[in-house]
Order: sequence, then structure tokens, then C-alpha cells
Amino acid sequence: MAQDAGNAEQQIISLSKDKWQWMSDKNVDKLATLFDDKAKFVHMSGTWKKDEELEIIKTGSIWYRKADVHDVAVELFDDTAIIWSRITLESTVRGSEAKVEFTVTEVYKKNAKDWKLLALTFSSVRDTHVIKH
Repeated sequence: MAQDAGNAEQQIISLSKDKWQWMSDKNVDKLATLFDDKAKFVHMSGTWKKDEELEIIKTGSIWYRKADVHDVAVELFDDTAIIWSRITLESTVRGSEAKVEFTVTEVYKKNAKDWKLLALTFSSVRDTHVIKH
């Protein structure tokens, strides 16, 4: 059982890392498969649903150029996983360059064949912020 949990944790860490790359690449096809239809995305400037988030990424209204992941913590609850990632995000937001420190909270749920992202929340933090393990 512990080995299964370790495998699931690694799957979530890998999936989260892939997600950042897909966002950088504006790969909305892969993201559309990953995002649950009822997913919500909480940003500093608003909360959006799946279709809105995909449109923002596709058009480059927000371009997630690079997410430098400093630390992660994962907790598993049956078929649900939460990952907290401490990142430095380099982005372009409506034409303006930004480099911001965040702790990002992602909630995933395992369905019959894969993990789906249910929620993603950006929390702005100081550069000294540490995730508790």
C-alpha cells in the first residue's frame, strides 16, 4: 500500500511538472484532457472555469513562460491528491512581463484511467515562504 502511495505521489509530481510545460507551450489540447470539465482556476485577478482558462492560455492573454519549481509537497486522500508547489513564475500578463513568487495548490482526482485536475489556486508569497512537509 505504501508503495502505491509513493507511485501516486510521483505521478502527481510528474503530472504537475508536465502541466507547467504544457502551459508554457500553450498546448491546450493536453491541458483540455488534464482539466476536469468542472475545474476552477483562482488567479490574482479572478477565478475562471476550464474553458476560460484554456482560452486565456491559447490566446496568450496570460503566457506562463516558465515555472521554476523550488519545492513540492503531496498529500493523498483515497482517490484525491493535493500538491502544493513553491514556484517562481515568469509570465506575460496582457503584454506586461511579470516574475512572481507563488505557492500553487492543485487538487487532482483519480478516475478510472487517469488523474484530472479539479482546482488550481495561485497564492502570492514572499520569497522566504517555505512549504511545510
